[in-house]
Amino acid sequence: MRVAIVGGSGYVGGEMLRLLLDHPRTEVVQVTSERQAGKYVTSVHPNLRGRTRLKFSRFDELRPADLLVSCLPHGESMQRIKALAELAPRLIDTSADFRLRDAAAYPVWYGHEHPEPGLLEQFVYGLPELHREELATARFVSGTGCLATSAILALAPLLRSGVVRLDPIIIECKVGSSAGGNAPSPATHHPERRDSLRSFQPVGHRHTAEIVQELSFNGAVPGVLMSATAVGLVRGILCTAHAFLKDALDEKAVWGIYRDFYGKEPFIRIVKERRGIYRTPEPKILAGSNYCDVGFELDPTSNRIVVLSALDNLMKGAAGNAVQALNVMAGWQETTGLGFPGLHPV
Repeated sequence: MRVAIVGGSGYVGGEMLRLLLDHPRTEVVQVTSERQAGKYVTSVHPNLRGRTRLKFSRFDELRPADLLVSCLPHGESMQRIKALAELAPRLIDTSADFRLRDAAAYPVWYGHEHPEPGLLEQFVYGLPELHREELATARFVSGTGCLATSAILALAPLLRSGVVRLDPIIIECKVGSSAGGNAPSPATHHPERRDSLRSFQPVGHRHTAEIVQELSFNGAVPGVLMSATAVGLVRGILCTAHAFLKDALDEKAVWGIYRDFYGKEPFIRIVKERRGIYRTPEPKILAGSNYCDVGFELDPTSNRIVVLSALDNLMKGAAGNAVQALNVMAGWQETTGLGFPGLHPV
């Protein structure tokens, strides 16, 4: 499959390029960047030295391909979607531009109207664990928000099984600095970011809309309350989600719910060890991998269940998940090109 990457100079574009260069069924034929046009991609992604001699092209130099992966910043794909769609029969957009099905949600969560509301229903939300069948025949696939992915994968088994109350669902996500992209800002300046534990979005995080959309099963809409905190990691998300059981369940019953939902999923691991320092999900050991580790604890003093999930925000939270969706779209084995297990120690 001949693949072109649009907007390949950012962190997600770099991860996409790294993965597809190693993928046995894809050939990266073009990578674009307006700011870096004419330069070798290795000048921006030095980890790829010796792996490619591609240079960045300008957007207006794009040629047709079998698949187009857009890693443009939020707000740009929706402006260029018609031109992008003409260049390839299939498209994956990793930005937030086509994640929400309801056009009225964009002014609420993103502060602007959507210029192509008629296309929103044509995009499949690119999370294979929930939308595998639709992805197999999709022409257009949206990326998934990294924080949203961690929360959705943590909670989907409970919400779909109907064992928890819909309201409130309380979510706290701790995330590394790479989730902010590679454009420098005061918040990412090293003296300000190092050793920080900063609540940058205690209320109103945009990914709340995705979480509500994807956790609404059979018309039941959850009341999601979300906070996000920046921590001193480069990669990684730890999601802590609190829900309240309708009726008392023991650990074996909850295990059964998660096992039934994720038992055959290649990139979901249920983590609940009795010994050791990694008894619960830990993003540190997932760096570079496409895994999402999920665990849970039952509160013995109440009907609360605490679900923990961990992933690499640039992988399962972005590029790795997109490659997994690509494999489903193409009818290939879902794990193709995604076998890296993560590092320990890091």
